[in-house]
Amino acid sequence: MNAVIKEWITKADGDFRTAQREFDAIEAPNFDAVCFHAQQCIEKLMKALLIAGEESPPRVHDLAVLSNIINRNFPNWNWPVEELRFLSRAAVTFRYPGESAEQLDAEEALAIAKNLRDALLVQLQDK
Repeated sequence: MNAVIKEWITKADGDFRTAQREFDAIEAPNFDAVCFHAQQCIEKLMKALLIAGEESPPRVHDLAVLSNIINRNFPNWNWPVEELRFLSRAAVTFRYPGESAEQLDAEEALAIAKNLRDALLVQLQDK
């Protein structure tokens, strides 16, 4: 694994720890931030996998789009598009006034991120 991929993974790990820490906060957890950092973790891991497949990651934040690109280089890669869309939507929707994430939204975002993170790290292990 090269240094660039390792840096993407390190940044993703930071987002994952931030999402988890904020979710676990006893006083005034920021569920919007949980959703945002959960998505950011997965976006960075997906982009790391694209780099590992010698593809330049596009400047997009839509996880479904990234998953489709990953699938071209890693044909065995597949993830439910509904989960990818939920994370992508949650990361944007709750960042601005008008809507706020509830605990259940944050819980779902974090659960999806945990499972996706595990799957992506397996893919990255051999790179």
